Amino acid sequence: MDWPRSFAATLAVLISVAIFPPPDLALSTTKFILRNNTTNRHTMFIPLSLSPPNSSLSSSASTAVKSRRHLQKSESPHPNARMPLHDDLLRNGYYTTRLLIGSPPQKFALIVDTGSTVTYVPCSTCEQCGKHQDPTFQPDLSSTYKPVKCNIDCQCDTDKGQCIYERQYAEMSSSSGVLGNDVISFGDQSELKPQRANFGCENLETGDLYSQHADGIMGLGRGDLSIVDQLVDKGVISDSFSLCYGGMDVGGGAMVLGGISSPADMVFTHSNPVRSPYYNIELRELHVAGKRLSLSPAVFDGKHGSVLDSGTTYAYLPEAAFLAFKEAIVNELHSLKQIRGPDPNYNDICFSGAGSDVAELSKAFPTVDMVFENKQKFRLAPENYLFRHSKVRGAYCLGVFQNGKDPTTLLGGIVVRNTFVTYDREHEKIGFWKTNCSELWERLNVTGAPPPEPSAGKRPNSTTIVPPAMAPTVPPHDVFPGEQKVGRITFYMSLNVTYLNLKPHIKELTDIMNKELDSNVSQVQVISFVSEGNNSLIRWAIFPARSASYFSNATAMVIISKLSEHRLNLPQNFGSYRFSRWSTDPPTKWMWLQQHNIAVVVAIIVTLALSLVAFATWFIWRRRLQTANVYKPVGASVPEQELQPL
Repeated sequence: MDWPRSFAATLAVLISVAIFPPPDLALSTTKFILRNNTTNRHTMFIPLSLSPPNSSLSSSASTAVKSRRHLQKSESPHPNARMPLHDDLLRNGYYTTRLLIGSPPQKFALIVDTGSTVTYVPCSTCEQCGKHQDPTFQPDLSSTYKPVKCNIDCQCDTDKGQCIYERQYAEMSSSSGVLGNDVISFGDQSELKPQRANFGCENLETGDLYSQHADGIMGLGRGDLSIVDQLVDKGVISDSFSLCYGGMDVGGGAMVLGGISSPADMVFTHSNPVRSPYYNIELRELHVAGKRLSLSPAVFDGKHGSVLDSGTTYAYLPEAAFLAFKEAIVNELHSLKQIRGPDPNYNDICFSGAGSDVAELSKAFPTVDMVFENKQKFRLAPENYLFRHSKVRGAYCLGVFQNGKDPTTLLGGIVVRNTFVTYDREHEKIGFWKTNCSELWERLNVTGAPPPEPSAGKRPNSTTIVPPAMAPTVPPHDVFPGEQKVGRITFYMSLNVTYLNLKPHIKELTDIMNKELDSNVSQVQVISFVSEGNNSLIRWAIFPARSASYFSNATAMVIISKLSEHRLNLPQNFGSYRFSRWSTDPPTKWMWLQQHNIAVVVAIIVTLALSLVAFATWFIWRRRLQTANVYKPVGASVPEQELQPL
């Protein structure tokens, strides 16, 4: 071995690296944001920001971590955390899951985002935080909370006492705060025990983050602060997670932190962590109605390649791909009429005449195939590239847009609706499996699948005790087998309350139910109420909004799924609860009267009052008239009156 020559070569390599750093190291010196230049009012767009340089791993360090994770997995099987997803992609712009932080646990609704690397919630010390679904996190109330002290692996505050984080996003929102460490729990469905993890305690938020209903972000991207990376580095889960977003008009879904057996017919594509810090896929072709678009595979490989981001609502294609895709779709829609979009400020591409049944969309709209580098195809249904027109019944609009002049292909949540997506980071691949996400566990044949997650009001390991005399005995109704109008939804709610007397708190409970079901005041009403000790049974009814005479099937299904999956969050002072025996009734005149009972009663009272006033006025007038024409007896003195000439 020629040592001087080897030393000179090594020195030359080091100098070249110092002068011309590799792309991933060069990018890591700044916060990079994947931007979308096409503004769209529907989109929730929360892409990943690269980790700061002092938290970035070198390639050798990444290899070392990867090797360690392989060894950890091979030693023993890992549990996983099965967690339900809530909300709706197009109504809210995102999906959320429930995460519990601290001891005792404080519950938060966090946006599930594969494009973010940090999990954060609003802190009680926040100087500028919006009003969100849940109260802010209070470190003083958690016996296990610890601030993350300033160290060489983090950015420090001005006092050099505590680590801080800062995130800026493409839709011009931002979040910043301090880093804390506490026990994080994953809900009653999780096999995974609570674990300590670092998270952000927000002190400032702007833009959409300030105004959104959700509390914060659950970062599933690649990075030291990612909840996935932290759990993997602790050796408690395998290096994998999965998401399953609900379909059009349904919402909800499921998430798995950790590994799970993949279905035999799952379609996989390579995901190169070196190619991009985002979860990318090797997309090579798009087929519309079985016909390949005349595009070079390089179109889908520009800049960051084809990125899968659960925090983005829609799909965004490079200009050439978008124009070809739009033309191919339009050419296949012979029986539909192109119409204006729901908002005149946007040039949405919409079509009418397809009908309102999502299951029948494939008769009017073509299927789309994504073809990967291994020649495997994954078929997209119309619901994976369309959204409903909000003003025209039976009309739909393209949920695929041009990504400005950015050559990146960005595939948001709409593309994976009713799709089980596995992010197998250990084997550097992503899998797709078309399924009904509301029936995921049954379709995966998961034995011993736990019941739906209880509400925030349900205490750990508590059970709802309902006296046999109070418990409903009629089994649940089969809910609308066909297309029909729903005039009322009724259900029972049994509670084991902490109050000595629940009756004075019924109004408060009704307001909470209206809020949790996203309904207006008076839509949710109490039909009957029975109480026996701490146990209470309430029969509720949900009516359509005052401006409507019935629910659509889709809306009714959303409400019933919220009830059946126990996705309503009640304060702990209402104790534990469960819902049962929900049913639907067609609209009738009596239901309209029941829904508007307060207005009807007020109208009757006003009518009676006006009638009484009118009768009193008439009666007084008649009395006065009789007094004026009273009969005068003979002999009564009457003043003489002058005769008037004829």
